[in-house]
Amino acid sequence: MSTPITTTTTETDFAEPVPAPQLKRAAAALREHGFAVEILDDMTAARGRVGELIPEGASVFTGASETLRLSGIDEDLNAGGRYDAIRPRVLAMDRATEGDEIRRLISSPDVVVGSVAAVTETGSLVVASGSGSQLPAYSGGAGRAIWIVGAQKVVPDLPTAMRRLEEHALPLEDERARKVYGVPSAINRLLVLHAEPHPGRVTVLLLREAVGF
Repeated sequence: MSTPITTTTTETDFAEPVPAPQLKRAAAALREHGFAVEILDDMTAARGRVGELIPEGASVFTGASETLRLSGIDEDLNAGGRYDAIRPRVLAMDRATEGDEIRRLISSPDVVVGSVAAVTETGSLVVASGSGSQLPAYSGGAGRAIWIVGAQKVVPDLPTAMRRLEEHALPLEDERARKVYGVPSAINRLLVLHAEPHPGRVTVLLLREAVGF
């Protein structure tokens, strides 16, 4: 990137939860940009809150996320039977013959749930993807979006967010992808959300603890 990096944040810092003042600054900036934000203690609180935010019977698509897996939210949404879970449906479909239907299903669910790679104290969210499958729903296709974000993902600004993504999150996701899918990961697509023009569409659940990559 052409923007000079002035922060002294190190790679090690990217795994540690930020102090409460930084978390509050990020939350305040996000609210100013049209995002609904709640600060919660931990994964257990987030798991309960997600259940409250999504109405029974809604169509729900979950992005591939260690945060969702570790918190149990992925299992709640995809295996609990309370929702019209999109991910299990598309995994059972034939991509060669049903590719168009898969694309439509994951692009415009009632609710998309996932996480992001970084949140800046200036009020932006950064999402990276190898396939781009979750990005249409994230950016506006889904009726609502809910992102659960550990406190270690809060960074001062966008240059630091890119460093976090490239130096910390990508190596961990690459290791996971090789084990699970047998292929490497890559930052093929990048989504940066600076504001939400439809108040109430996006809810960011900021956790005081570290979770996910």
